[in-house]
Amino acid sequence: MSGKASPWWAVYGRYGLVLLLTATAVQNGAATVGGQYLTVRTLAAVLCGAALVVRRLPWYVAPLPATAATALWGWPMLPLLLIALFDLAARRRTAVAVGCCGIVLAANTALPTAVSLWRPQQYGAGLFLLLAVIGGLWMGNRRRLVEALNTQVEHLRIERELREQAARAAERTRIAAEMHDVLAHRLSLIALHTGVLTTRADGLPDSVAQRLTLLRTASTEALADLRDVLKALHDAGPTRDDAAPAPALQDARELIEQTRQAGQQVDLNIEGRPEQAPAAHRLALYRLVQEGLTNARKHAAGAPVHIHLDYGPPATVVEIVNTAGRTAEHTTPSGFGLVGLAERVHALGGHLSAGPHGAGSWRLAARLPHPAHPEQNGSRT
Repeated sequence: MSGKASPWWAVYGRYGLVLLLTATAVQNGAATVGGQYLTVRTLAAVLCGAALVVRRLPWYVAPLPATAATALWGWPMLPLLLIALFDLAARRRTAVAVGCCGIVLAANTALPTAVSLWRPQQYGAGLFLLLAVIGGLWMGNRRRLVEALNTQVEHLRIERELREQAARAAERTRIAAEMHDVLAHRLSLIALHTGVLTTRADGLPDSVAQRLTLLRTASTEALADLRDVLKALHDAGPTRDDAAPAPALQDARELIEQTRQAGQQVDLNIEGRPEQAPAAHRLALYRLVQEGLTNARKHAAGAPVHIHLDYGPPATVVEIVNTAGRTAEHTTPSGFGLVGLAERVHALGGHLSAGPHGAGSWRLAARLPHPAHPEQNGSRT
């Protein structure tokens, strides 16, 4: 049997059934001997019932006394034997159950007519025995099927969680790579300009020249640190052969224009300028637009896509809505792009929503609040 505990209602239902059948066996056994209850038959019925309800006993403990009692005293003990045969069949011990049936039927040929299983209906008891075995086989197979399905569902749940964790880790690595490109560009500019100023520091005070040298050294070391961190992330993180290169600070309008040239219908509405949004927001916006257009091509091929971009302030907002369309042929299985995007948006303190929108439409939207700057806080107080 399974190692999992049975539901309480099944346990107590079995207890009630065995108790009822034990009482019936005692009553019928007493009726066959003139109403005497203090007999060996009564003791045998009680022992058979106890063996059927006590857990963690060896599998053969219950069938042995039930088979012996039915073979010696006939049909009054038959209900308890049926329960034992049912349990044997459910445990895949069909041969033992059939053997018990043969022993009982063979022994009952020599019993008196009043208690023999062959009389008054010659084949009635055999039918009950057969039904008990068949019922046990069905119940055992059903229980094993349910357990196998539960195990499979649990494995799928764990696998999905692992895939989501891998997608989040990959997205964090991608964020690091993208920010490396942005910060490396800006730090390189700082190092370049401070280097130029250092070559012309003859007319500057010594303290200013020293600070310029320190600033150039610090920017160069910061670039080296960025490269080391990115290398560590690439070595420790998951690798993807099909991963797209980091978009740096490309404008989402370029991506949309490329999509239009490929034949996809895109309606674009922009508010504000890209320079108003932080670099991390512009990178996230690029990835959101990329994912939204890709999903539209896969799951709503030929349907127009409506994109709304707002660079703020006070927040960077993107909304991508596509109407219903046909599923593209030879579509690869859906991955966990939205899981990675949710990780990116949440890391920036924003909110991502994706789901049905209207009659057959699909909506992907995100809102990324701009960080509060000290001068802004001071102006509001």
